[in-house]
Amino acid sequence: MVKKIKLLIVDDSIIFRTMLFKSLNNFDEIEVIATAGDAFEAKEKIIQLKPDVITLDVEMPKMNGIDFLKQILPQHPIPTIVVTSTPVSAFDAISAGAVEFIKKPTRQETDFFVKELKKKVIIASNAKVRSFSAAAIKTTPIQVLAARAASSNSVIALGASTGGTEALAGVLENLPKTTPGIIVVQHMPAGFTKMYADRLNRICNMEVKEATDGDRVRPGLIIIGAGEYHLRLHKDVQGYYITSKRGDKVSGHCPSVDVMFDSVADVAKNNAVGAILTGMGADGAKGLLKMKQAGAFTIGQDKETCVVYGMPMVAFNIGAVIKQAPLQAIPKLILDNVK
Repeated sequence: MVKKIKLLIVDDSIIFRTMLFKSLNNFDEIEVIATAGDAFEAKEKIIQLKPDVITLDVEMPKMNGIDFLKQILPQHPIPTIVVTSTPVSAFDAISAGAVEFIKKPTRQETDFFVKELKKKVIIASNAKVRSFSAAAIKTTPIQVLAARAASSNSVIALGASTGGTEALAGVLENLPKTTPGIIVVQHMPAGFTKMYADRLNRICNMEVKEATDGDRVRPGLIIIGAGEYHLRLHKDVQGYYITSKRGDKVSGHCPSVDVMFDSVADVAKNNAVGAILTGMGADGAKGLLKMKQAGAFTIGQDKETCVVYGMPMVAFNIGAVIKQAPLQAIPKLILDNVK
């Protein structure tokens, strides 16, 4: 008999947490062991019941979810999924140690939301709770790395999922503004990618923006794939550019890392560097292999620094990764291998 994931639901709305309790308890993989209406009640139940995973509302009385995470995770490192309708809250929660977030549903979205939350609970049960902010990782000084940045003949492609918002920040923050153009796919819902790009733009040396159809890829610019739009690389007489278009899910996602990596393999060939970071599933693994076969240098984040060693593991196992490395080593690896 498969052991069920013990789940604690924390939300100040009795209607919402009752709905979650009834819905999630219907799945064979999950046992909702308790619910809590505020952070203080949640802390008591964490100590008493030792849940495997927590779902957490952000806006709550007495203490908000962000402050609760900062207080509880150092003592009780339990994988936590934040449920919120606000991108700022989601990213603050991830920075505070949450492993994942999900957008709160409208009434019409409830059935889809429950199915997605179930998937995230299962993923979270195998996730590693960080004891640090990936964005705070400091690597080789920017001045040293800047000398290795190359011409616009190169393009860099990065893909990530669960745990990726902080992992990407940890890489991108440590790249100089002279770095060749970068395109990124991070699994994230529509409406959140613009806020994420703006957040990165405040901390990175390079300019960061959400993808717009027709954007030119140039040194000093990072383009983040928009939620619900596939990002593809193209080339014309002026150089590289991207398209950002709606489409069916590929490898379970839109945007898909595989779609982006496939286009980089076709267009940039050996003038590319690809890196696959933390995330559940296999999206990006086949695309990274295609990049490697086209002559690109390919990197996979190692197990020890991943929140979820899923996508990088699959890529490594199928031979798509030339160099597997800890997160803090990836900025230097990228710059050492651009052409």
